[in-house]
Amino acid sequence: MNTDAHPKVTQVQAALHAGAVDVTVRQIDTATPTALAAAEYVGCEVGAIVKSLVFLADGAPVLVLTSGSHSVDTGLLARRIGVEAITRASPEDVKSAPGLVIGGVAPVGHP
Repeated sequence: MNTDAHPKVTQVQAALHAGAVDVTVRQIDTATPTALAAAEYVGCEVGAIVKSLVFLADGAPVLVLTSGSHSVDTGLLARRIGVEAITRASPEDVKSAPGLVIGGVAPVGHP
């Protein structure tokens, strides 16, 4: 574990506390590119991991949270939110929307 918190980690921790969620955000210093890798690193079931995925809904960024053991049905998502097309955001889209990189998008703390 890394003891020097990245500014985004501090931002996420503050957002959680503001919402009365009493947890501690852990920043890890090892790449965990998949939910399975993250689950193995922290020692939990893959379903306990939250995947924060950025999609483009008719070109606008949408943050989707799902269990690490599930995938997103983009057709169903499009129907549920009333858009024509859902596509996976590119690394550039993710960087410009929440200002993060793929693999580092938190489920909370966004403007």
